[in-house]
Amino acid sequence: MTTKGKTDNYDADSIIVLEGLEPVRKRPGMYIGSTSQRGINESLREIIDNGVDEALAGFATRILVVVEKNGYLTVYDDGRGIPVDIVEKHNKSALELVMTMLHAGGKFGQGAYKVSGGLHGVGASVVNALSEHLIVEVKREGIIYRQEYNRGAPKGPVATHNTSLLNMPFETGTAVS
Repeated sequence: MTTKGKTDNYDADSIIVLEGLEPVRKRPGMYIGSTSQRGINESLREIIDNGVDEALAGFATRILVVVEKNGYLTVYDDGRGIPVDIVEKHNKSALELVMTMLHAGGKFGQGAYKVSGGLHGVGASVVNALSEHLIVEVKREGIIYRQEYNRGAPKGPVATHNTSLLNMPFETGTAVS
């Protein structure tokens, strides 16, 4: 059955390829189920799951979720912290790749995680894509690395800092707000 005014021409020109985080923004329900409160809860769970993965692998013992006065939610874990070194193939920090590219993460390599939850390598980037503003801090070997994003786009490169903007309570780990 066709509708008047519509074309039934379905050919190669009908195929659209979305790149980067664009598919997440165009169809968020495919990634978090809903754009209602349920979707917000799913987004929070995705970030918590990253800390749970570290705990299940034996690298984290604490996960802290804080509802901030400004309305932000901040998730801290005391795991190893997302890697921050440069991934040569992409010439970007591993942290930036995890936060800005679908299917970038430690869940795909050999032996990284035997058990993992969440959306299997898309969770953090999906949350970032759907957030108006997001900050991630990683503390590794006493150094704080930070990157900020607006709607999934980095505001600048991953940079080191002497103090934690997110009040990181652990000696190592990741904070996402």
